[in-house]
Amino acid sequence: MPSYPRGNRLTAAVRHCLTHYADFRGRAPRSEYWLFYLGYLLAYLATGLLDLLLFHQTPLLSGLLTLAVLLPNLAVASRRLHDTGRSGWWQLIAFVPLAGALLLLWWVCRPGQTGDNRFGSDPLAPQP
Repeated sequence: MPSYPRGNRLTAAVRHCLTHYADFRGRAPRSEYWLFYLGYLLAYLATGLLDLLLFHQTPLLSGLLTLAVLLPNLAVASRRLHDTGRSGWWQLIAFVPLAGALLLLWWVCRPGQTGDNRFGSDPLAPQP
């Protein structure tokens, strides 16, 4: 995982993805992608619980959270696909029922390309 300025890895990855919410350029290692997804999942569970307690199963807060992280989620997924050598536009394959989502999941789980590729430098390479 790239070195982040401060904080633990989960909060640092979430902070990085949220501050680069519209940055579709570059590459993201698996750890950054999955830690952001974990942070989103934890926040979604918390807002879902609050929805249950406050609004009796109306998904108001969790829906707002989903809308709020839509663009950062698309951006980090694009950067993750770039790390594997694919264009971010391949996210659209998720609209193909079952097979598309499984293929996308396979790609984001695969290790990134070592060294530079057409999308940028290796995010796991030691920085000079």
